[in-house]
Amino acid sequence: MAYRPLKSLLIPIAAAALLAAPAHALKPPREESPTPRALLDGMGTSDEEMAREIAAADRHPLGSRDNPIRVGGPEGERAYLARLRCADSSAPAIGPRTAAGVGAFGSIVASYLVDCGMAGPAKAELVMDMYHEGHAEHRAPRGFTIKPLRP
Repeated sequence: MAYRPLKSLLIPIAAAALLAAPAHALKPPREESPTPRALLDGMGTSDEEMAREIAAADRHPLGSRDNPIRVGGPEGERAYLARLRCADSSAPAIGPRTAAGVGAFGSIVASYLVDCGMAGPAKAELVMDMYHEGHAEHRAPRGFTIKPLRP
């Protein structure tokens, strides 16, 4: 009978040891992620190469997968959409953000369904590339206008 108390203690001790090992192995999250530009620089994309890619993309409609609207991060997407205007200068209704695959610059792009209703253009899917840190697009897709950036 002296065996039973030792056996009953052994199971909780073993369970605690198993649970503590994975928790100890976890590393804290990084303080900062590298900027998208730093990632691109690490991949060998030069300014001249990027300029050629932009020129090639400009042969396609702005806001398409072949010429995504270049912005800096999610906040750049939101800022651009806030400045976007329909033909009658009203703000379009903005649909949810959806994944749109890989864009012209080799990065993951997202699309938004924008709807101007009767004002025109009716509905349009706009593709955005948020991996252009420091870039604020000043052009608007066909049928839309864009409010200027505030200083």
